[in-house]
Amino acid sequence: MNLIGENSSGNTDDEPPSGSKFKPVSLEKISEFSGLHLDKIKEINSIYPIQIPEYYFSLIKKRGDGIYNQCIPSLEELSDIVGEEDPLREEINFHENAPKSVIHRYPDRLVLLVSNQCPMYCRFCTRKRKVGDPKKQKEWKEILEGINYIQEHKEIRDVLFSGGDPLMNSNKRLEKILKTTREIPHVEIMRIGTRVPCTYPQRIDKDLCDILKKYHPLYMNIHFNHPGEITAESEKACAMLADAGIPLGSQTVLLKGVNDSPEIMKELMQKLVKIRVRPYYIYQADIVKGTNHLRTRVEKGLEIIEKLRGHTSGLCVPHFVIDAPGGGGKIPILPEYLQNLTNEKVILKNYEGKTFEYIQTD
Repeated sequence: MNLIGENSSGNTDDEPPSGSKFKPVSLEKISEFSGLHLDKIKEINSIYPIQIPEYYFSLIKKRGDGIYNQCIPSLEELSDIVGEEDPLREEINFHENAPKSVIHRYPDRLVLLVSNQCPMYCRFCTRKRKVGDPKKQKEWKEILEGINYIQEHKEIRDVLFSGGDPLMNSNKRLEKILKTTREIPHVEIMRIGTRVPCTYPQRIDKDLCDILKKYHPLYMNIHFNHPGEITAESEKACAMLADAGIPLGSQTVLLKGVNDSPEIMKELMQKLVKIRVRPYYIYQADIVKGTNHLRTRVEKGLEIIEKLRGHTSGLCVPHFVIDAPGGGGKIPILPEYLQNLTNEKVILKNYEGKTFEYIQTD
């Protein structure tokens, strides 16, 4: 069944998801608050779009704090000579005939890009090259091309909706995406990758949750990076989603000046579990052009994992991964807990640095 041609324009459901509630901060206010000249703000904005919801802006306590560094632009974005536009090679089709709306990197699952818009354009974004450009807004026809591809590839059992942010679609369009994909017999689970409950929690309401809970099994990975993002508003949004039966996970990016300390990361992970969001990944920051000033060394991530494991409950310990440059996929990075492995025994190191011997058997 080919779906192209059925309501292919999608023009009737392009209204914003919740327009009256969404209010971005003006570039003038960002300039005044940051001390950066407005001309420089506009220059950065012309290359890497700037948008900050008033809600998220209100969470900043001072210049240079963990919230500020995620959303306020820096002149260093213009001088980065290290990063690449597309380090993960997402623009290259890993499978023949895959449309532009699909990233099919793994055997049984893929990413379907359903939006180029986000409530906030994070300064470290992996897709910094393409999000925020209204000329690149996803047409319904383009989304359907991706759904048709899923229909034709029966090995796909798991679909991750990403973007941009899928929840920036209107309720009408979002339900159309979920319903059309759910009707494909070999699709077992669907997932939504979003930062909306963190940066724009007012978008999560009863109407949205009533739509989402119709399409189980549906999972959601939310992007939280700092304990200051866990507020009454974000907690309420996560509670509504969890009460709708949606398992929630969190993906966190390790960022300099944001969460690059064991203490901050531990506080974040424990707060996430408390609001029913299971820590899933800590990502080493991708080598994206315009973001080098926010990248840490890999050793910092290993230190954080060592300070989490054994020092807090296992529920609070995510996987530390590097999304391999060149499109190699996510690779887990672990501290050296396994000291030696032979036919006779295994030598292990625990969280306290003590070693233990485990006897092998035939």
